[in-house]
Amino acid sequence: MACDLEQHLGKLDRSVIDLEKDGRPARSVILSRLYETDMDDLWDALTNGERIPRWFLPLEGDLRLGGRFQFKGNAGGEIVECEPPRHLAVTWEMHADVSWVEGRLTTEAADVTRLTLTHTAIVSAFWHQYGPGAVGVGWELGFVGLASHLAAPDAPRMDEEAFSKSAAGKGFMRQSARLWGEADIARGETPLQAQAAAERTAGFYLGVSQG
Repeated sequence: MACDLEQHLGKLDRSVIDLEKDGRPARSVILSRLYETDMDDLWDALTNGERIPRWFLPLEGDLRLGGRFQFKGNAGGEIVECEPPRHLAVTWEMHADVSWVEGRLTTEAADVTRLTLTHTAIVSAFWHQYGPGAVGVGWELGFVGLASHLAAPDAPRMDEEAFSKSAAGKGFMRQSARLWGEADIARGETPLQAQAAAERTAGFYLGVSQG
C-alpha cells in the first residue's frame, strides 16, 4: 500500500492558476494523471451512479445534464455540462459556498487515458488560510481511490477512517499537502505563506489543531 501511494504522489501533476470568475479574483486547482484504461471505462467510472460509491462517496440525485446530485456528508451541486466521454462540469456547493469542478478525458495511448480535474473557487479567507491543498489533498485521495477501483472494480471501497489513522495515510496526506504548497509557490505565492497554509491543511486532514 505504501509503495502504491508513493507511486501515486509521483504520477500526479499539480498546478494552480490565477483567473477571474464572474468578475472576481479566483484560483483553479488542477490535478492531472494517467490511468491505464480506455476512455469509455474511465468515463463510466466517473459518471456511473453504481460505480462512483465504490471509489469516492455514497451518492444520490439525478445524474444527467441539468440534474442535481449530493454526496453523503460532502458537497452537492448541478451538472451543467456533459459531453460523453470527454468532458463533465458541475457546480460544487458546500456550506453555502459555490465553486466549480470540471473533468476532461484525453486518450494518451492504447488503453491509457488522462484525467484532468480543475476545481475553481473565488479567493476567500479560507483560501488564504489553507491554500490549494484544502481541495487538492481531498481530490488526490479521490484519485487514489479511483486508481484502486480501476485496478479491482469489484473490490470494496477503501476504509477512509482506517486509512487516515494509518502511518501510510498520515504520511500521504502530509506529503500531498506539502506538494500543493510547492504548486502554490510555483504560481507565485511566497514560500512562507504557502508552507504555512500547507501545514494548516495537513493538520486539518490529520485532525491536528493548529492553535
